[in-house]
Amino acid sequence: PYVGIKDLVLIPSIVDVAGVNRISRIIFTRAAGAICGMVEAVPEEAPTDKPVIAASMFGNTTECVGMCREQLEQAGYEVLTFHAVGTGGRMLESLVTAGFIDGVLDITTTEWADELCGGVFSAGTDRLSAPGRAGVPHLIVPGCIDMVNFGPLSSVPENYRNSGRTFYEWNPDVTLMRTSAEENRELGRIFAEKANASPRPVSFLIPTRGFSILGGDGERFCDRAADRAFLEALESSLQERHRVLVMETNINSPAFAEKAVEMLREMMSGKKPV
Repeated sequence: PYVGIKDLVLIPSIVDVAGVNRISRIIFTRAAGAICGMVEAVPEEAPTDKPVIAASMFGNTTECVGMCREQLEQAGYEVLTFHAVGTGGRMLESLVTAGFIDGVLDITTTEWADELCGGVFSAGTDRLSAPGRAGVPHLIVPGCIDMVNFGPLSSVPENYRNSGRTFYEWNPDVTLMRTSAEENRELGRIFAEKANASPRPVSFLIPTRGFSILGGDGERFCDRAADRAFLEALESSLQERHRVLVMETNINSPAFAEKAVEMLREMMSGKKPV
Protein backbone atom coordinates (compact mmCIF):
# COMPACT_ATOMS: atom_id res chain seq x y z
CA PRO A 1 0.00 0.00 0.00
CA TYR A 2 2.86 2.41 0.66
CA VAL A 3 4.77 1.66 -2.53
CA GLY A 4 1.79 1.45 -4.87
CA ILE A 5 2.89 1.79 -8.52
CA LYS A 6 6.06 3.80 -7.82
CA ASP A 7 9.66 2.59 -7.62
CA LEU A 8 9.95 3.34 -3.92
CA VAL A 9 12.27 1.41 -1.61
CA LEU A 10 10.79 0.71 1.81
CA ILE A 11 13.11 -0.42 4.62
CA PRO A 12 11.33 -1.51 7.84
CA SER A 13 12.82 0.00 10.98
CA ILE A 14 12.43 -3.29 12.93
CA VAL A 15 12.37 -1.37 16.24
CA ASP A 16 10.64 1.87 17.15
CA VAL A 17 12.43 4.97 15.82
CA ALA A 18 12.77 6.60 19.26
CA GLY A 19 16.48 7.26 19.24
CA VAL A 20 19.38 5.11 18.05
CA ASN A 21 20.13 1.74 19.61
CA ARG A 22 22.17 -1.34 18.77
CA ILE A 23 19.51 -2.58 16.34
CA SER A 24 18.38 0.67 14.70
CA ARG A 25 22.00 1.81 14.24
CA ILE A 26 22.58 -1.13 11.88
CA ILE A 27 19.30 -0.58 10.02
CA PHE A 28 19.82 3.20 9.59
CA THR A 29 23.43 2.77 8.47
CA ARG A 30 22.46 0.23 5.82
CA ALA A 31 19.59 2.42 4.68
CA ALA A 32 21.96 5.38 4.28
CA GLY A 33 24.39 3.15 2.38
CA ALA A 34 21.58 2.04 0.05
CA ILE A 35 20.71 5.67 -0.68
CA CYS A 36 24.35 6.50 -1.45
CA GLY A 37 24.60 3.51 -3.77
CA MET A 38 21.46 4.50 -5.67
CA VAL A 39 22.72 8.07 -6.06
CA GLU A 40 26.08 6.91 -7.42
CA ALA A 41 24.64 4.24 -9.75
CA VAL A 42 23.56 6.48 -12.61
CA PRO A 43 22.17 4.46 -15.53
CA GLU A 44 23.28 5.11 -19.07
CA GLU A 45 21.08 7.35 -21.16
CA ALA A 46 18.34 5.21 -22.69
CA PRO A 47 17.94 5.31 -26.49
CA THR A 48 14.97 7.41 -27.54
CA ASP A 49 14.61 6.41 -31.18
CA LYS A 50 12.52 3.27 -30.61
CA PRO A 51 8.73 3.55 -30.23
CA VAL A 52 7.64 2.05 -26.89
CA ILE A 53 4.87 -0.55 -26.71
CA ALA A 54 3.18 -1.51 -23.44
CA ALA A 55 1.90 -5.10 -23.37
CA SER A 56 -0.22 -6.77 -20.67
CA MET A 57 0.54 -10.40 -19.84
CA PHE A 58 -0.56 -13.24 -17.55
CA GLY A 59 0.53 -16.85 -17.12
CA ASN A 60 -2.31 -17.96 -19.39
CA THR A 61 -1.26 -15.54 -22.17
CA THR A 62 2.53 -15.65 -21.80
CA GLU A 63 2.98 -17.60 -25.03
CA CYS A 64 1.00 -15.06 -27.06
CA VAL A 65 2.72 -12.02 -25.57
CA GLY A 66 6.14 -13.63 -25.98
CA MET A 67 5.54 -14.12 -29.70
CA CYS A 68 4.22 -10.56 -30.05
CA ARG A 69 7.21 -9.12 -28.21
CA GLU A 70 9.67 -10.99 -30.42
CA GLN A 71 8.00 -9.74 -33.60
CA LEU A 72 7.77 -6.16 -32.37
CA GLU A 73 11.38 -6.04 -31.21
CA GLN A 74 12.53 -7.39 -34.57
CA ALA A 75 10.53 -4.57 -36.19
CA GLY A 76 12.35 -1.92 -34.12
CA TYR A 77 10.00 -1.39 -31.17
CA GLU A 78 10.82 -1.49 -27.47
CA VAL A 79 8.29 -3.60 -25.54
CA LEU A 80 7.48 -3.13 -21.85
CA THR A 81 5.55 -6.05 -20.38
CA PHE A 82 3.21 -5.67 -17.39
CA HIS A 83 1.92 -8.60 -15.37
CA ALA A 84 -1.86 -8.17 -15.05
CA VAL A 85 -2.07 -8.57 -11.27
CA GLY A 86 -3.60 -5.20 -10.38
CA THR A 87 -0.42 -3.22 -9.83
CA GLY A 88 0.72 -4.15 -13.35
CA GLY A 89 -2.39 -2.72 -14.96
CA ARG A 90 -2.23 0.44 -12.86
CA MET A 91 1.43 0.90 -13.75
CA LEU A 92 0.67 0.47 -17.46
CA GLU A 93 -2.06 3.10 -17.28
CA SER A 94 0.16 5.51 -15.32
CA LEU A 95 3.03 5.29 -17.82
CA VAL A 96 0.60 5.93 -20.68
CA THR A 97 -0.69 8.99 -18.83
CA ALA A 98 2.89 10.17 -18.22
CA GLY A 99 3.63 10.07 -21.95
CA PHE A 100 6.14 7.19 -21.99
CA ILE A 101 4.07 4.85 -24.19
CA ASP A 102 3.48 5.04 -27.96
CA GLY A 103 1.10 2.09 -28.31
CA VAL A 104 -0.73 -0.40 -26.07
CA LEU A 105 -1.00 -4.11 -26.86
CA ASP A 106 -3.62 -5.02 -24.26
CA ILE A 107 -3.55 -8.78 -24.68
CA THR A 108 -4.49 -9.47 -21.05
CA THR A 109 -7.46 -7.60 -19.58
CA THR A 110 -8.29 -10.07 -16.79
CA GLU A 111 -8.03 -7.35 -14.13
CA TRP A 112 -11.49 -6.17 -15.16
CA ALA A 113 -12.92 -9.62 -14.35
CA ASP A 114 -11.46 -9.28 -10.86
CA GLU A 115 -12.85 -5.75 -10.51
CA LEU A 116 -16.31 -6.96 -11.51
CA CYS A 117 -16.36 -10.12 -9.37
CA GLY A 118 -14.30 -9.10 -6.34
CA GLY A 119 -11.08 -10.93 -7.20
CA VAL A 120 -7.65 -10.10 -5.80
CA PHE A 121 -6.11 -8.69 -9.00
CA SER A 122 -8.31 -5.69 -9.71
CA ALA A 123 -6.59 -2.65 -11.25
CA GLY A 124 -9.53 -0.38 -10.49
CA THR A 125 -12.26 1.09 -12.66
CA ASP A 126 -9.85 3.32 -14.59
CA ARG A 127 -8.28 0.32 -16.35
CA LEU A 128 -8.51 0.66 -20.18
CA SER A 129 -9.02 4.43 -19.91
CA ALA A 130 -5.56 6.03 -20.15
CA PRO A 131 -4.77 5.19 -23.81
CA GLY A 132 -7.95 6.92 -24.96
CA ARG A 133 -7.30 10.02 -22.86
CA ALA A 134 -3.71 10.18 -24.11
CA GLY A 135 -4.60 9.53 -27.76
CA VAL A 136 -2.42 6.41 -27.85
CA PRO A 137 -3.20 3.54 -30.27
CA HIS A 138 -4.92 0.80 -28.28
CA LEU A 139 -5.53 -2.82 -29.29
CA ILE A 140 -7.73 -4.66 -26.78
CA VAL A 141 -8.00 -8.43 -26.42
CA PRO A 142 -10.23 -10.22 -23.85
CA GLY A 143 -7.23 -12.16 -22.56
CA CYS A 144 -8.07 -14.18 -19.42
CA ILE A 145 -11.39 -12.47 -18.77
CA ASP A 146 -12.65 -16.06 -18.53
CA MET A 147 -11.18 -16.21 -15.02
CA VAL A 148 -11.31 -14.42 -11.68
CA ASN A 149 -8.34 -14.70 -9.33
CA PHE A 150 -8.60 -15.54 -5.64
CA GLY A 151 -6.19 -16.81 -2.99
CA PRO A 152 -6.50 -20.32 -1.52
CA LEU A 153 -9.81 -22.06 -2.21
CA SER A 154 -10.90 -21.37 1.35
CA SER A 155 -10.62 -17.62 0.65
CA VAL A 156 -13.14 -17.70 -2.23
CA PRO A 157 -16.38 -15.95 -1.18
CA GLU A 158 -18.97 -18.44 0.06
CA ASN A 159 -21.59 -17.29 -2.43
CA TYR A 160 -19.30 -18.44 -5.26
CA ARG A 161 -18.26 -21.71 -3.60
CA ASN A 162 -21.87 -22.70 -3.02
CA SER A 163 -23.21 -21.80 -6.45
CA GLY A 164 -21.76 -24.56 -8.60
CA ARG A 165 -19.02 -22.42 -10.17
CA THR A 166 -16.05 -24.00 -11.94
CA PHE A 167 -12.73 -23.58 -10.13
CA TYR A 168 -9.12 -24.39 -10.93
CA GLU A 169 -6.41 -24.44 -8.27
CA TRP A 170 -3.48 -22.95 -10.19
CA ASN A 171 -1.31 -23.53 -7.12
CA PRO A 172 -2.04 -23.79 -3.36
CA ASP A 173 -2.18 -20.00 -3.08
CA VAL A 174 -4.07 -19.17 -6.29
CA THR A 175 -7.60 -20.28 -7.17
CA LEU A 176 -9.16 -19.35 -10.51
CA MET A 177 -12.92 -19.15 -11.03
CA ARG A 178 -14.53 -19.33 -14.46
CA THR A 179 -16.57 -16.23 -15.27
CA SER A 180 -20.22 -16.75 -16.19
CA ALA A 181 -22.04 -15.72 -19.34
CA GLU A 182 -23.72 -12.84 -17.52
CA GLU A 183 -20.39 -11.61 -16.16
CA ASN A 184 -18.86 -11.80 -19.63
CA ARG A 185 -21.82 -9.91 -21.01
CA GLU A 186 -21.23 -7.14 -18.48
CA LEU A 187 -17.51 -7.09 -19.34
CA GLY A 188 -18.44 -6.64 -23.00
CA ARG A 189 -20.51 -3.59 -22.10
CA ILE A 190 -17.72 -2.17 -19.94
CA PHE A 191 -15.07 -2.65 -22.64
CA ALA A 192 -17.33 -0.94 -25.18
CA GLU A 193 -17.92 1.95 -22.78
CA LYS A 194 -14.17 2.43 -22.33
CA ALA A 195 -13.58 2.40 -26.09
CA ASN A 196 -16.49 4.76 -26.78
CA ALA A 197 -14.97 7.28 -24.37
CA SER A 198 -11.78 7.40 -26.45
CA PRO A 199 -11.52 10.25 -28.96
CA ARG A 200 -9.73 7.97 -31.41
CA PRO A 201 -10.79 4.57 -32.80
CA VAL A 202 -9.95 1.52 -30.72
CA SER A 203 -9.42 -1.96 -32.18
CA PHE A 204 -10.48 -5.29 -30.67
CA LEU A 205 -9.13 -8.72 -31.61
CA ILE A 206 -11.26 -11.62 -30.37
CA PRO A 207 -10.20 -15.31 -30.35
CA THR A 208 -13.21 -17.62 -30.54
CA ARG A 209 -11.43 -20.77 -29.33
CA GLY A 210 -10.41 -19.58 -25.92
CA PHE A 211 -9.38 -16.38 -24.15
CA SER A 212 -6.67 -18.31 -22.23
CA ILE A 213 -4.92 -21.67 -22.01
CA LEU A 214 -7.65 -22.91 -19.67
CA GLY A 215 -10.30 -21.65 -22.09
CA GLY A 216 -8.99 -23.72 -24.98
CA ASP A 217 -10.99 -26.49 -26.66
CA GLY A 218 -11.71 -29.23 -24.12
CA GLU A 219 -9.97 -27.40 -21.27
CA ARG A 220 -11.50 -26.78 -17.85
CA PHE A 221 -12.70 -23.23 -18.59
CA CYS A 222 -13.97 -23.96 -22.11
CA ASP A 223 -17.38 -22.26 -22.25
CA ARG A 224 -18.17 -20.94 -25.71
CA ALA A 225 -21.56 -19.56 -24.66
CA ALA A 226 -19.89 -17.34 -22.07
CA ASP A 227 -17.28 -16.25 -24.62
CA ARG A 228 -19.99 -15.36 -27.13
CA ALA A 229 -21.83 -13.34 -24.49
CA PHE A 230 -18.81 -11.03 -24.24
CA LEU A 231 -18.55 -10.58 -28.00
CA GLU A 232 -22.27 -10.00 -28.48
CA ALA A 233 -22.41 -7.36 -25.74
CA LEU A 234 -19.27 -5.69 -27.06
CA GLU A 235 -20.53 -5.46 -30.64
CA SER A 236 -24.01 -4.28 -29.64
CA SER A 237 -22.63 -1.49 -27.43
CA LEU A 238 -19.63 -0.37 -29.49
CA GLN A 239 -19.74 2.70 -31.71
CA GLU A 240 -19.22 2.03 -35.43
CA ARG A 241 -15.93 3.94 -35.56
CA HIS A 242 -14.22 1.15 -33.62
CA ARG A 243 -12.97 -2.08 -35.14
CA VAL A 244 -13.71 -5.66 -34.03
CA LEU A 245 -11.91 -8.55 -35.72
CA VAL A 246 -12.81 -12.13 -34.80
CA MET A 247 -10.39 -15.02 -35.33
CA GLU A 248 -11.24 -18.74 -35.19
CA THR A 249 -8.26 -19.56 -33.00
CA ASN A 250 -7.02 -19.68 -29.42
CA ILE A 251 -5.37 -16.59 -27.97
CA ASN A 252 -1.99 -18.34 -27.78
CA SER A 253 -1.80 -19.41 -31.41
CA PRO A 254 0.99 -18.00 -33.61
CA ALA A 255 -1.59 -16.71 -36.11
CA PHE A 256 -3.33 -14.71 -33.40
CA ALA A 257 -0.08 -13.14 -32.17
CA GLU A 258 0.91 -12.25 -35.72
CA LYS A 259 -2.45 -10.58 -36.35
CA ALA A 260 -2.29 -8.64 -33.09
CA VAL A 261 1.10 -7.21 -34.02
CA GLU A 262 -0.08 -6.40 -37.52
CA MET A 263 -3.14 -4.54 -36.26
CA LEU A 264 -1.25 -2.51 -33.67
CA ARG A 265 1.44 -1.51 -36.15
CA GLU A 266 -1.21 -0.40 -38.65
CA MET A 267 -2.90 1.67 -35.96
CA MET A 268 0.39 3.30 -35.05
CA SER A 269 1.11 4.09 -38.69
CA GLY A 270 -2.29 5.70 -39.09
CA LYS A 271 -3.64 3.00 -41.40
CA LYS A 272 -6.99 1.34 -40.81
CA PRO A 273 -6.58 -2.29 -39.64
CA VAL A 274 -7.86 -4.88 -42.10
